[in-house]
Amino acid sequence: MTYEEVMSELERMGSEQTKRTCISHGAMEPFFGVKIGDMKKLVKHVKKDQELALLLYDSGNSDAMYLAGLSVNPKLITKEQLQHWADRAYWYLLAESTVAGVAAESPYARELALAWMESPKEMVASCGWSTYANYVSVTQDEKLDIEEIRGLLRRVEQTIHQEQNRVRYTMNSFVITVGVYVTELTEEAVAAAAQIGKVHVDVGNTACKVPLAANYIQKTVTMGKAGVKKKTCIC
Repeated sequence: MTYEEVMSELERMGSEQTKRTCISHGAMEPFFGVKIGDMKKLVKHVKKDQELALLLYDSGNSDAMYLAGLSVNPKLITKEQLQHWADRAYWYLLAESTVAGVAAESPYARELALAWMESPKEMVASCGWSTYANYVSVTQDEKLDIEEIRGLLRRVEQTIHQEQNRVRYTMNSFVITVGVYVTELTEEAVAAAAQIGKVHVDVGNTACKVPLAANYIQKTVTMGKAGVKKKTCIC
């Protein structure tokens, strides 16, 4: 499919109801309001065309940007392109899912995650924490820097309540992810979560809730799913 054909198909798939829901979460025009499940029907038409995926992200249309993240090859995307993507991710779905997922499976996951965490821009910083969490979820423990992750847990414990809104959310998710996917640090993540307690995040006029990290980790451990890595974090 060409760029124009993909955009036309996205427009056909959109709905006003989905648009209203996305706007309540932070999306802005231009976009069509396409459900992610419907959007995935187009992935096979874009997946083998890296340049098309990059064009879709540069459209500035949130639906097309999300489709780009589902379709691009994370092993071929450059560090400069990922930085560009992070800078263009203006709401949390793009920053914490699209960019973070692709970056986490790229060769630059850890490097960019650590750099983005230090950004004064809320969406870039939240993208950084989400990237590192996603990286942890798909990377075998022996390839992780356990001491670095331990230090990040301490950082979250000490600073989370003073951070910007979405950064608080992704920091909390980072603690959960470490507790669930890095068995060596499960107990330390639970302890950090207990110290942190409830994390307050303004989710606007939505039904979203911030999970209690300790409860989430313990539930996963009880179900016997702790330490089972994901095959992919792009979804």
